[in-house]
Amino acid sequence: MISEEHNKEGKKHQKHAKLVRPAFGNYGRNEWAIVGGPCTTIKFLADQVISALSPDYKCAYIDTTHNDDVTLMPAKLANGAFFEYNDQVNYTQLNYNGPFNSFKLRETFAAADLVLANGNHNPAKAQVVIIYENKKASLQKRVEQLSNVQMILLADNAAELFDFIKEAVPYWNELPVYRLDETEKIVDFFRKQLHKAKPKLNGLVLAGGKSERMGFDKGSVNWHGKEQRYHMADLLNPFCEEVFISCRPDQQFGIVPPYLSLPDTFLDLGPYGAILSAFRERPDEAWLVVACDLPLLTEKSLGHLVENRNVATNATAYQSSFNDFPEPLITIWEPKSYPVLLSFLAQGYSCPRKVLINSDITLLNAPDPEELTNVNTPEELEKAKLALQ
Repeated sequence: MISEEHNKEGKKHQKHAKLVRPAFGNYGRNEWAIVGGPCTTIKFLADQVISALSPDYKCAYIDTTHNDDVTLMPAKLANGAFFEYNDQVNYTQLNYNGPFNSFKLRETFAAADLVLANGNHNPAKAQVVIIYENKKASLQKRVEQLSNVQMILLADNAAELFDFIKEAVPYWNELPVYRLDETEKIVDFFRKQLHKAKPKLNGLVLAGGKSERMGFDKGSVNWHGKEQRYHMADLLNPFCEEVFISCRPDQQFGIVPPYLSLPDTFLDLGPYGAILSAFRERPDEAWLVVACDLPLLTEKSLGHLVENRNVATNATAYQSSFNDFPEPLITIWEPKSYPVLLSFLAQGYSCPRKVLINSDITLLNAPDPEELTNVNTPEELEKAKLALQ
């Protein structure tokens, strides 16, 4: 029988907004705990994998230090500072004196493409198991941790899997099994996993503006035989899994089938709110965002952008030929940019270009800069008509 107190708690939970949560584990979207071997072996293996993959992906490592002697802490922390930041020229160092709960960890590691953890001390949503004959008892203590084993590695002294591993991982004979010194195969496993995890790319046509400078709805202009919002959706289709037309809630029923609409849920923020609304709907997918007021845009510029997409950065964008700044409204925004966009908003900024300027992005030169020309006024509209003739 459910208690009255539990019933009240359940009703409270029902009042919370139904949000789509990103597919994070303890740290990030793609994380593996390496478990079963000595800590020195795990660290060495992680070093090899990270060294091979770091040119293409952002890699992170999680471990635990057992020494809790406060005298070994950085001086400012030992003296009571909350955290201490040091610019070490080649890298930056932040020493933090406080607990990292699961929310803080996911926030910290959100930019990582690959997270490897010493599974002897830190669990993750996927595991790599090392079989050492003389570490059987140690591994058996952690058998409950083996919820999603994806690779098995045999040390020199191991001939086969322990029976308790076969019982805990009934699909063990379907997994890749390598010797611990087969580094290339191990690295290739992680490379393939990251390739498979490449975020799906959707399209978002920004058509929710009020077009105050133009005097009428820019999305309704017929440049190419149909309303511009629909033309842009058609243009994005070959490059995206799905394409949505971003609009204000009051515009949603004006979008005709088969075109899909995505109304703003972050209101009164312009394009910034449209991008956030898309991520709120699908936080694990990337968005190719294009403004509807780009009448000269063709598949050539879109194809070049998609072909040179870099999932390891927050976004892939074109550099403006007018001011050398990134063009935010023809940009691929990766899922890792979602928390970055939210953090800028929390600091009082709602300019997508400012986010790109101050973030880790891939900046490209447009094959034809003229295609990035946007039209905001009647005068610019007339110039664009001449250019399209």
